[in-house]
Amino acid sequence: MSTFIENQKWRYATKKFDATKKIATKDLETLKEAIQLSTSSYGLQPYKVLIIENPELRAKLQPASWGQTQIVDASHLLVFANSVDVTENEIDNYMANMANTRGLQIEDLKPYSDFMKSKLVNLPKEAKAIWTSKQTYLALGNLLNAAAELKIDVTPMEGFEPEKYNEILGLNTLGLNASLVATLGYRHEEDATQHYAKVRKPNEELFITL
Repeated sequence: MSTFIENQKWRYATKKFDATKKIATKDLETLKEAIQLSTSSYGLQPYKVLIIENPELRAKLQPASWGQTQIVDASHLLVFANSVDVTENEIDNYMANMANTRGLQIEDLKPYSDFMKSKLVNLPKEAKAIWTSKQTYLALGNLLNAAAELKIDVTPMEGFEPEKYNEILGLNTLGLNASLVATLGYRHEEDATQHYAKVRKPNEELFITL
């Protein structure tokens, strides 16, 4: 745990990436697995994660990202895109995956499937989108922690225009919405932000014990 805490103290939201440094394939696969293994309500994972490597595409996304240089300079750009709707079909597919993975009969999962559908399918569309968007932040948390273990910098970003991302990446036709962005790579030695003291609330202000 001491290593984990030290890694949390090491990480920060990198403002300037070293564009000459790229994440090794094996490390990228580890980060992908960390995202895949992330907790998710019901285990449903109602989102996709786009890994944007194409430099021309990233250049198109930069203006929709408030012009931030991390978009083009980081080794990799990840876009977490939440499902804008949760349908019975999506839940059925999840149940089929569960049955196959655990060697169960699909009929045995019907009570759980019916429960999920009763809680999710009939929600107002806006409420569904809010709920699925929240799930992407859980996945981001796993990414941040795994990257810190590998000494890979990650900058979570909400400073972008989702509508333009959706248009550029064709997400609307896929029933997806750009929820949040994360740039991955290695901090530039000239990024002064890395030397700033981490500012956090003191424990007595942050925690309430009842």
